[in-house]
Amino acid sequence: MSAKKRSARLSDADVSGEVPSEEARARQRNVKRLALLGAHEPAVQELEELVFGDVDEPLQDEDDKEQKKVEEEEVLLQSDEETETRLRPPSIKRAAWVDEDDELEEDVDMKHRFRSNLMRGPAEAKMSKKKLQQRMREQFQKSMGGAPSWAVGGGKKSVKDDDDDDEEEEDEDDLLRRTGNFVAASDSLSNGILRMKKCCNANAARPSSDRLTSVQFHPSAQVVLTAGLDCSLSLFQVDGKTNGKIQSVHLDRFPIHKAGFICHGDAIIATSPRNKMFYMYDMMEGRVTLVEHVRGLQEPRVKEFCVCPEGGALLLTGTRGYLHMLTLKTKEVVSSMKLNGEVVGVAMSGDGSKVFANSEDGEVYVWDVRSSRCVSRFVDHGCVASTAIAASADGRYVACGSQAGVVNVYSQEACLNSTNPTPLKAIMNLLTPATALTFNPSAEILAIASRHQDEAAKLVHVPSLSVFSNFPVSKRKFVYRASCMDFSPHSGFFSLANNKGHAPLFRLLHYKSF
Repeated sequence: MSAKKRSARLSDADVSGEVPSEEARARQRNVKRLALLGAHEPAVQELEELVFGDVDEPLQDEDDKEQKKVEEEEVLLQSDEETETRLRPPSIKRAAWVDEDDELEEDVDMKHRFRSNLMRGPAEAKMSKKKLQQRMREQFQKSMGGAPSWAVGGGKKSVKDDDDDDEEEEDEDDLLRRTGNFVAASDSLSNGILRMKKCCNANAARPSSDRLTSVQFHPSAQVVLTAGLDCSLSLFQVDGKTNGKIQSVHLDRFPIHKAGFICHGDAIIATSPRNKMFYMYDMMEGRVTLVEHVRGLQEPRVKEFCVCPEGGALLLTGTRGYLHMLTLKTKEVVSSMKLNGEVVGVAMSGDGSKVFANSEDGEVYVWDVRSSRCVSRFVDHGCVASTAIAASADGRYVACGSQAGVVNVYSQEACLNSTNPTPLKAIMNLLTPATALTFNPSAEILAIASRHQDEAAKLVHVPSLSVFSNFPVSKRKFVYRASCMDFSPHSGFFSLANNKGHAPLFRLLHYKSF
């Protein structure tokens, strides 16, 4: 503060009418001397400002000091309150709802069959809820040999246990305060009930006028093929709602016994029960070709066939127990296999290296495709006459059907390594011959059916080897006599061909894609 300013302040004090004391007069004299000295010496003026401060900064009086002390005490008080709040135990959350009826004290009828064992005499025909709860607690502790550790309070817990308990309580509160689906769907198919939806028939746009003999889904496109004794094969776009027709091909005087996709879905082959000729339909070019002669094939008729997984070859079922491997490129037989008796069913392994064939007398033959050699042979357990056979694509299971309606499910490994394998399960839900067997691509479902009786079709949960109880629906007929069944490439759809000319279609809700 400069000497001139300090002198001005003291002069104002004198004007206010107060009588200056001896100390004040001495202070005024010193201020005047400093003013004179500071006017000539800037260094003295700078030192004065450094020591006494600037005039703009107010001097702290006793009131200011008292106010600052009060503020410091308030800050300390606030910090103490924050510390107490932080150390205070968390408050108990209130329930999301309160049922007033729970607070009512009422007696419970102890004569009910679920509570009669808790009575200790006729006088306890009525009991309060609190007493009943105590009685049930006593009975539980008696059966457990004492109170369990989790029910005993006051035990020592670590800090980690306390944190875990707090997290569990928060989760429980969250569970009780919101709604939604808390159970996630499992990736594996469960047994008992198969979640499925009945859709519009696969061939609703063009029903067959005669019995359907074949139904098959395209290996890559969302298309289904149907064929029957009306000498026509049809293609439909599968959407589950209208299933619009794509194309229909009529084969003159050629009732179709079996039809299927070949060459990875680029063509269709159709056989007839009357002769050894068969038709090939090229879907890319829209051309129908009649194959009248196959080099090396000496058979009066060819009606059954099996498409090799690679798509470039066919396994034709001949007479007198013969099986012929035919290449589609040159239309000639490259190898043949011979069974004892007539062949009634043929299936190929998922990799195309093995052929499973059963004869009419109940024997099952396993052939190596590359060497055309029989690598295993066994008799189907308890079978007198075989009717059908199927192999799963994953190489785990083989199913054999018999004239009695029994379907034996084997492990493929046991069939290759044993001459007397024991079936994993004998399924006896059919009362007539099992004429159609089909595994779904994931080998979780086995479809079995008989064309000798209406509604004789079942879906089997393969992991548990139990039958799904909700197929077919007993109150409404739609299966009738099924001659062929098939699953879509990812098991999203299932269809079958019946004797009414229809192909009922079902959406399997467990599987997400086609």
